[in-house]
Amino acid sequence: MIHPKFKVAAIQSEPAWLDLAAGITKTCDLIAEAAAEGAKLIVFPETWIPGYPNYIWMMTVVQQFAFTKRYIENSLALDGPEMLAIRRAAKTNKIVVSLGFSERSSTNSLYISDILIGADGQILMHRRKLKPTHMERTLFGDGNVVKTDSMGVISSLNCWEHLQPLTKFTLYCKGAQVHCSHWPCFGLQLGPAFSGETNTMMARSMAVEGQCFVIVSSQTVTESGMAIFEEGREERKGVLQAGGGYARIYGPTGILLSPVLPETQDGIVYAEIDLLECMMAKTAADPGGHYARADITRLVLNDIPELPITTTSTLEAEKVAKSPLGMVGLPHPIELEE
Repeated sequence: MIHPKFKVAAIQSEPAWLDLAAGITKTCDLIAEAAAEGAKLIVFPETWIPGYPNYIWMMTVVQQFAFTKRYIENSLALDGPEMLAIRRAAKTNKIVVSLGFSERSSTNSLYISDILIGADGQILMHRRKLKPTHMERTLFGDGNVVKTDSMGVISSLNCWEHLQPLTKFTLYCKGAQVHCSHWPCFGLQLGPAFSGETNTMMARSMAVEGQCFVIVSSQTVTESGMAIFEEGREERKGVLQAGGGYARIYGPTGILLSPVLPETQDGIVYAEIDLLECMMAKTAADPGGHYARADITRLVLNDIPELPITTTSTLEAEKVAKSPLGMVGLPHPIELEE
């Protein structure tokens, strides 16, 4: 039995706010930087492109409309040239990329999404946040399924999906060993439950519960970034504070493996991981295996996404929907070559 050892990277950085082109450039640069340091997997924050929409917490819905127009226009389409650029960067640098982004669908609906891109540039997994949190629902739609990559090794969740016990339990049962934990900037002053300290505690507890490595990536915000959303209006000041970076990498016993950057500092944190540690941790407690009591409590999972329109060829549609390409709405692989 082979248990791979490899280096992983977590981003702690300020996005290119509301600027798709600049966001793609920055993403590709960070991919190259992490690969040059020997990382085989890099994890980006939630809605890294075009940045978390902090404005939804800072103003009324009516006041949001001007920002929302820009946000939709600068969100990322799965089949567009911008996503192809990121996939090519993954292939060129031979690194697996877990990217959190605002997904713009063909109908211009938005979803809090994440995608796993292989070191060959192909899409290994795509998913949408099951339920946007609180004010996020003024901008984003609901997601569909909970899953890991096709090998059952890598999983991902966005932000407060880490509060959903059944969602996490699904990943434990599927055997996730490396979990990509996508978070926004913790500069929003919304109370203790929204703090970086509280939310990294939840990520750390997942490492212990699931006996898996958890790679936490988060955004930061600077004074200039805050000014984009505040627009000089006094009533918006104080809701968002500079900093908010909490990148961490935890081992399957909950141990902190990575350095900790100051929350105002942009950078990449790294750690060497050994998947043998997952197996050894599960000898004590495996909630999806020997530590489960399915005769008393068990979970029923609907793993077929329910779409707003289906064809008469129902069986064929379900077959396509279950495939990795079908899940991202692509009928065939996208050619990566220029």
